[in-house]
Amino acid sequence: MKFKNSLIVLAMSMIGLTSCNSESHDKNPFLSDYGTYLEAPAFDKIKNEHYLPAFIEGMKQQKAEIEAICNNTETPTFENTIWAYDKSGELLGKVGGVFFNMMECMNNDEMQKIAEEVMPLMTAHGDDIAMNPVLFKKIKYVYDHRAEMNLDDQQNRVVEKYYNDFIRRGANLNEEDQTKLREINEKLSILSLQFGNNLLKENSNFKLVIDNEKDLAGLPQSSIDAAAEQAKKDGMEGKWVFTLSKPSLIPFLTYAENSMLRKKMYDAYYNRGDNNNEYDNKAIIKEMLALRLQKAQLFGYDNYANYVLAVNMAKDDKTVDKFLSDIFKAANELAKKELDEMSHIQYLEVLAEEKRLSEQEGMVVSLCDYNVERYDWWYYSEKLRKAKYDFDENQIRPYLSLDNVRNGMFMAANKLYGVTFEKRTDIPVYFEGVETYEVKDFDGSTLGLLYLDFYPRESKSSGAWCTSFREGGYDINNVWHPALIQLVMNFTPASGDTPALLDWDETETMWHEFGHSLHAFFSKGRYSRTCGNVPHDYVELPSQIMENWAGEPEVIRMYAKHYQTGEVMPDSLIEKIENSALFNQGFNTTELIAASILDMRYHELTNLDEINNLDVDEFEKAQMKAIGLIPEIQPRYRSTNFGHVFSGGYSAGYYAYTWAEVLDKDAFNFFKESGDLFNPELAKSFRINCLQECGNDEGMVQYKKFRGQEPSIEPYLKARGLK
Repeated sequence: MKFKNSLIVLAMSMIGLTSCNSESHDKNPFLSDYGTYLEAPAFDKIKNEHYLPAFIEGMKQQKAEIEAICNNTETPTFENTIWAYDKSGELLGKVGGVFFNMMECMNNDEMQKIAEEVMPLMTAHGDDIAMNPVLFKKIKYVYDHRAEMNLDDQQNRVVEKYYNDFIRRGANLNEEDQTKLREINEKLSILSLQFGNNLLKENSNFKLVIDNEKDLAGLPQSSIDAAAEQAKKDGMEGKWVFTLSKPSLIPFLTYAENSMLRKKMYDAYYNRGDNNNEYDNKAIIKEMLALRLQKAQLFGYDNYANYVLAVNMAKDDKTVDKFLSDIFKAANELAKKELDEMSHIQYLEVLAEEKRLSEQEGMVVSLCDYNVERYDWWYYSEKLRKAKYDFDENQIRPYLSLDNVRNGMFMAANKLYGVTFEKRTDIPVYFEGVETYEVKDFDGSTLGLLYLDFYPRESKSSGAWCTSFREGGYDINNVWHPALIQLVMNFTPASGDTPALLDWDETETMWHEFGHSLHAFFSKGRYSRTCGNVPHDYVELPSQIMENWAGEPEVIRMYAKHYQTGEVMPDSLIEKIENSALFNQGFNTTELIAASILDMRYHELTNLDEINNLDVDEFEKAQMKAIGLIPEIQPRYRSTNFGHVFSGGYSAGYYAYTWAEVLDKDAFNFFKESGDLFNPELAKSFRINCLQECGNDEGMVQYKKFRGQEPSIEPYLKARGLK
């Protein structure tokens, strides 16, 4: 996160609320060098009490830096205006890079209170900068005279990007509209925080407690053991506790024979934020939608989606709508076929049960009320996979220990790019069990540090993500600072003497997030505004392309080894993984595209009265009915728990996963067509054009430098089983 380019920064107008005396300054680890290797965060010294004073000091310093630019009496130049602004806010980035990441993985009531105080301050500070008339006048002068300043291509690009940033952040609005924008931004920052906090509470508050062993029927032993350990942790030894974390939820929905308990878990997960309690998100959604529309209208856009998309590769809502609609139609039809196949399996089960009961009762028994319900999809799809491919995911888990999967992605990166990963035990970490690695380039130079945080806990948000404690880049003195990158997952933990064994989805997830980290480590450039900075619908290309290597037989043999014997995964199992690659893709694609369409429909609303009178649940149902989504499938996220859109920066942007998947499938197909998955020439080109210099030009321009042409959608359609 680049704080100077974000609205998430502190407000100088509130500096007087908190003071930093010399004593607290000396003790606050943010306000001096950490004294650690590569200046990694001193988590052994950082306390909650340090955040707010450090934020305020960081604001104070950035305000002074901005004032120095504004007070400079010399003619504005690239160096005294653009360069100086680009490098401002170093301390603010330092503290924010820790605090906001800890909010996601080490959250608690005290952190939430700090955030509630900080968010309005940071938003106002960002607005003070964006709407500073003197600063904008100087930036505009450089922009207007850039052709006369003998700037190189990258300097010109940085000037143009900053000028457009300031326009989009309100610099050109009249005073009345700027006041409105400030109010909107402040409210949105608070509402986004509330949405995320509500979701965290809903996740942690639900627990399914089982005290009858019969209700565990069908579950793999690893899930049963994990539930027993959770119960022990919760003071309920002798029982079994299941939570809404994916390692607990998905195996339960997939294997538990008790359909009513599956329904209970399913409903708890999909109804998060929609329980009409203190953590309900429906009112927050309405207020955010209204504010976003008002913001877009201030800038002359008819809806918020077009305001967002104007700087993306897609450019406008019509392009995104057609893109999603074309894919959805094919995926929905495939999902219907999958449903028919599962219904047949259910029908055969019912016939067998009727026969058993008839023989037991001595009379004909008819079970006429049965259907594959939403909460049944995982359960019957797994039965279908076993029937079609003789494949049980539990067969491959012993070969996918977390250590093996992690080492495999390290090996793949080494073969592609020559990078190495050296485990460090001398780097302070924020939680026991977090691993740290020093990442070195092919020439031995250090690219940065990688933090790996694998397992669920109540203080951690659900899902998986990659972020940075510090982005790699040059400071004002032209000194390079390596990147400090954090990967956060929620994987199945170890149980007893059995190490953490991953399923295939978790395996792909680790490689996915790792791809983001490679993007961060490889990005190189003098200017923070463009170094690694890409359109939102490009950003998943570096991550998703790594998933392709994870599933290639040649690569699987590199890392998939039995945790007890060291035996490489046999070809028969690898063949089953290959054969079942298209399995359930109708469901997977349909729920993803449905969520993307729901996101777009919300942000294509153009009438404030309609939003104010909106019934969130009914709107969601109506939109899904309109596109023909079959009732057995819900969008991947329902409105009230759609964190990507209402608290995660993906508003009018969830389509980006699919847009980037078209790119990644086309790019990986280029490697396959070359006959060498690790083709060194292609790997070098992909690294330079799509990762290292990705911010040097527009997304498609950079991609075409690697590919030589625009991407074809054919590899994506084949990979999704849609053609």
